[in-house]
Amino acid sequence: MADPNNAPAAPTHSVDVEALHSLVMKSLDDDQAVEVVTIPLAGKSSIADHMVIASGRSSRQVASMANKLADRIKQEFGRPVRIEGLPVADWVLIDADDVIVHLFRPEVRTFYNLERMWAFGDEGAPRAAAPGA
Repeated sequence: MADPNNAPAAPTHSVDVEALHSLVMKSLDDDQAVEVVTIPLAGKSSIADHMVIASGRSSRQVASMANKLADRIKQEFGRPVRIEGLPVADWVLIDADDVIVHLFRPEVRTFYNLERMWAFGDEGAPRAAAPGA
């Protein structure tokens, strides 16, 4: 019998990661996010399976996209997400556990250049989202 003191922690959620990622991508597309990039992190980082980076044309659009995405995730999966960066909305982080989303105003995104920071060579290079994905 396994020692319960050494047992791995049980997952706190049972969300289908790919369904969550698809919902994020659809939500951003519906809200007219620009330059949407997804970076696969599975097997490369323990923070999440996907990182999504996108821009809005203004702080108002970034805040709106973040709030709508949080609402859609809660409605679809029944759990809240953590959001940092509101109400300024120059850079908003949405932590949905398996999918991390960064929403930026374009000039802030250029300054931080997360795509370059998280590129793992050719294999893990960021992928632009397919139009309508």
